[in-house]
Amino acid sequence: MASNPVEKISVLGAGWLGWPLAKHLQNLGYAVKTSTTTPEKLHLLQAEGLNPYLLQVDRGQVEVSDLAFFDTDLIILNIPPSRRRPDVELWYPAQIQAIVELAQQRGVAKILFVGSTSVYGDVNAEVNEESKLKPDTASARALIQAEKIVKNNYPHESSTILRMSGLVGGDRKAGRFFASKRDVPEGNAPVNLVHLDDCIGVIEALIQQAAWGKLYNVCADDHPRKADYYITQAIAEGFDPPTFLPDDTPRYKVVSNGKVRGELGYVFKRKVKSEK
Repeated sequence: MASNPVEKISVLGAGWLGWPLAKHLQNLGYAVKTSTTTPEKLHLLQAEGLNPYLLQVDRGQVEVSDLAFFDTDLIILNIPPSRRRPDVELWYPAQIQAIVELAQQRGVAKILFVGSTSVYGDVNAEVNEESKLKPDTASARALIQAEKIVKNNYPHESSTILRMSGLVGGDRKAGRFFASKRDVPEGNAPVNLVHLDDCIGVIEALIQQAAWGKLYNVCADDHPRKADYYITQAIAEGFDPPTFLPDDTPRYKVVSNGKVRGELGYVFKRKVKSEK
């Protein structure tokens, strides 16, 4: 394994993943900084010793409370595109471009970009990191552009991209996703999900193994039927279970995690099943 030069880490986006990730990395001994767009969260992050900074990106400009946030060895870039914005294909890549350019100016050595397996689209087949990208949403197309920006500006051994599957765990209760809904389509489709614990575990593994210049899918080992999973999960978590249409030809994909298991030796801790 390559030596690990990373000592200081800035987590850009202290939300569902970024906050517990920052705490975990801090507990491992890294010097951690965090960012948030919400002033009200600053004192909460500070109370946990997570060195928060207020950071927003608008019109291609980064506004940060202190440029010291960018005095770091590694930035974990963890801000998803907004699905609600009609201009997301322009707005989100401009956000990423502004952040990456400022990181370069400040001498940040490495970037870890947290993306999504939505870039593959539903192709009715198994997909891996070599599969052709066929995005079927504007936000997925925006993510592809963001990946290109990161790799163009931080090529070779200076960046790694993680494509996360659907995120569950923590306060993201999967049983709530389709609770009380009726006639949900594509109940026979296999699900592609990953638990918060494994998101953090994969990031820890790649930092400690200095797995830079890589692209990895992050997805649980198992892919149960959508209807089975969400009905079981809703019942387990106390929600009104949904009903699904009895269709037999769903649009789907099955995300392979073989590369991250093989190269990092990572063993996924959480199965996709009902967990209270």
